[in-house]
Amino acid sequence: MTVLERFSRVGIVPVVVIDKVEDAVPTAKALLAGGVDVMEITFRTAAAPEAIKAVAENCPDMLVGAGTVLNVEQCKKAIEMGAKFIVSPGFDHDVVAYCIENGIATTPGCVTPTEITAAINMGLKVIKFFPANIYGGLNAMKNLSAPFVGVKFLPTGGINTANVREYIDAPFIQAVGGSWICPRADIAAGNFDKITALCKEARSAAFD
Repeated sequence: MTVLERFSRVGIVPVVVIDKVEDAVPTAKALLAGGVDVMEITFRTAAAPEAIKAVAENCPDMLVGAGTVLNVEQCKKAIEMGAKFIVSPGFDHDVVAYCIENGIATTPGCVTPTEITAAINMGLKVIKFFPANIYGGLNAMKNLSAPFVGVKFLPTGGINTANVREYIDAPFIQAVGGSWICPRADIAAGNFDKITALCKEARSAAFD
């Protein structure tokens, strides 16, 4: 099963902010217990590279990737640490090219027809749409999917348990991203049972 197929199967790709490396594995296990076997650890903190490494080495059932990757240096570091996919808030040609050359799945952020065209012309079929709620949400993606046949979106921003089903049900959605199932404050406080419960609740809302 490919990375993008794993995205589609799980439905929700959690955006995970790790402040302390020792929280990485318990967070991964909490997500797994809630039925979520994919996690995007963002490069917003200094702990991110080692957190990715910890999960990659200790949680074989978890597909771990890196988010908020802004340049090739971060991209290389993330892959070196064990990241199996790269997510970026925007489109960077060099990051996408490096991932393609090295067989790493990548979903760069694209919200305009120009950015989507650039991604398609590099062979990408799934792109991040961020922040989804600011750039028109489902209606925008529906309209963009008309000229860009076959492109699917990974929207992040403004998605929660209340509206996740309408996103998941849309034919142009690969999966959704979000931090609501693993809040940064709960990770820092060690509220891992709550994270498991949030995952179960969100998966139920998305698919049941």
